[in-house]
Order: sequence, then C-alpha cells, then structure tokens
Amino acid sequence: MESHKTNKFQFIELEKIRFIVKDACGIDIAYAYDDLVFSEHGLFIIRFVDKEGNKLDCWFNNEMIESKEILMFDSLKKTAKLNGSDITYKGRFVMKQEEGSEEIDIEFTNY
Repeated sequence: MESHKTNKFQFIELEKIRFIVKDACGIDIAYAYDDLVFSEHGLFIIRFVDKEGNKLDCWFNNEMIESKEILMFDSLKKTAKLNGSDITYKGRFVMKQEEGSEEIDIEFTNY
C-alpha cells in the first residue's frame, strides 16, 4: 500500500484536467482537494505531479470492472497526450467512511 502526502499546489490547470476528463470519459470532476482531483461517481482519482498538470498519476476505484477501467484509462491517456499531459496508471484505491463521520479515508494500492 502506498501512503499519500499531498503537495500544496494552486490549481492553476484544473480546467485542463476537467477538459481531459470530460472529453475522454464524458464525466465531470466532482471534487478537488490539494493536488487530488476526484471524478464524478468516484471512478478514479487523478493527482497532479506538477502544478501545470503536465504529469499526472491516476488510481481507479477498486470496485470498478477491470475491462472498463482499461478502456477508461486508455481514453484518459490519449486525451491527456493530445493536451500536452502524461498520465501514469498507479493502481487502485479504496474509500472508507466511518459511520457518523464526515471524514473519508482513502487507501491507495499499487497494481
């Protein structure tokens, strides 16, 4: 399992990532926090490796069907490249929320 430490970035290029996700997958960004961008429906998480959005990491929800994950990542990779970015597949993640709490724990796993 991988521990995630966020880097404090300004989302100068959040719109670039929003465009890539919408164009590649037909979905929107649901939430952005520090250097993480959460897709609609919790399908995947993208992390800014650099503040310009030229290098990105991506994890998919562990509940996603592998064949759909592969197709979606291929589409993200192609669209990112067309927009001057490189996205790297990093593995899967699990979201957990304790009952009665608003906090969400995310565990990243290498695949």
